[in-house]
Amino acid sequence: MALVNELLNANEAYADGFTKGDLPMPPGRRFAVVACMDARLDPAKALGLEEGDAHVIRNAGGRAADALRSLVISQRLLGTQEVIVVHHTDCGMLTFDNPTLYGICREQLGADASDIDFLPFGDLEQSVRDDVAIIRSSPLIAKDTPVTGFVYDVKTGKLHEVV
Repeated sequence: MALVNELLNANEAYADGFTKGDLPMPPGRRFAVVACMDARLDPAKALGLEEGDAHVIRNAGGRAADALRSLVISQRLLGTQEVIVVHHTDCGMLTFDNPTLYGICREQLGADASDIDFLPFGDLEQSVRDDVAIIRSSPLIAKDTPVTGFVYDVKTGKLHEVV
């Protein structure tokens, strides 16, 4: 409970100075970011975003296949018109394959996870290219949607575009 109390205290301080309760539901800058959930990457800070600017969709590895549901909602219902994909250096998704994680789940939990593709990858820049291609080729995403991929360097904080 110590962690929860700490978080609630931080929220109380945040709410005391909160002035953005009137922001509209659609993101003001009309784009979505698909990024990894890694704690060393703060997409809002790295991209200079404020509340209300963009949708930020995060998952393990910043994988497009996991983000498509959210991207469809973002684009079709909330008006986003562009997508940015952000993966990062030193990503944990580079450290395992599906059979390894299946074994860990079986050994530690007694659970069968073999029906899940955890979407690991062995090549960081290729994973960005693959995710950009998934978004661009999806029949659920408007064909004229600009989609750009980047790698964020966790040591320097810099982004570089992957082409």
